[in-house]
Amino acid sequence: MEPERIDDAAPGVELPRDAASGEPDDAAFDVLAIERPHPNLLIHYFLSSLVLGPLFFVLFVPFYFRYHTLRYRFDEEGVSMRWGVLFRREIHLTYSRIQDIHLTSNLVERWLGLAKVQIQTASGSSKAEMTVEGRQDFEAIRDFLYARMRGMSDAPRRGRPAAAVPAGGGAATAAADPELAGLLREVAAELRALRGEL
Repeated sequence: MEPERIDDAAPGVELPRDAASGEPDDAAFDVLAIERPHPNLLIHYFLSSLVLGPLFFVLFVPFYFRYHTLRYRFDEEGVSMRWGVLFRREIHLTYSRIQDIHLTSNLVERWLGLAKVQIQTASGSSKAEMTVEGRQDFEAIRDFLYARMRGMSDAPRRGRPAAAVPAGGGAATAAADPELAGLLREVAAELRALRGEL
């Protein structure tokens, strides 16, 4: 079954809620604390293995060990993922290398409230370099990665990007605006002159 892209949250998946207001509590969700996949991933592996019928164990045994050894690590530098018993595999991506992020989910994953966060780099491959799977907080992970890849470190722990604030504050930006506009006009005039000469 071909996975489909997710634009909205999967039904039944919610971030922790504030007890008083009932609103989603972004502060209660810490992307940097994610280490393990959700237990529903093992159920997904089990149901996927049932497709083989009598050869069920041929597919489920590797899935079982993958689930129990799968670890994620989000830190200030990047994201890493490792798994494996006999053949250990580890992938580490810095936030600056990330080019694109996709959310995909098949019917069973949507039913379990899971999705895959596929992270692509400029490696030239059409496949994702890393796939964070088995998480119900996939939208917050995607938002966190987008914020980090754009260099917004103001929101290191939340899944939502923070508004970028200039270092000098709003007053310095307003004062520098006319100078910047003038400089841009000069550059545009020089480019027009060069284009006319060519």
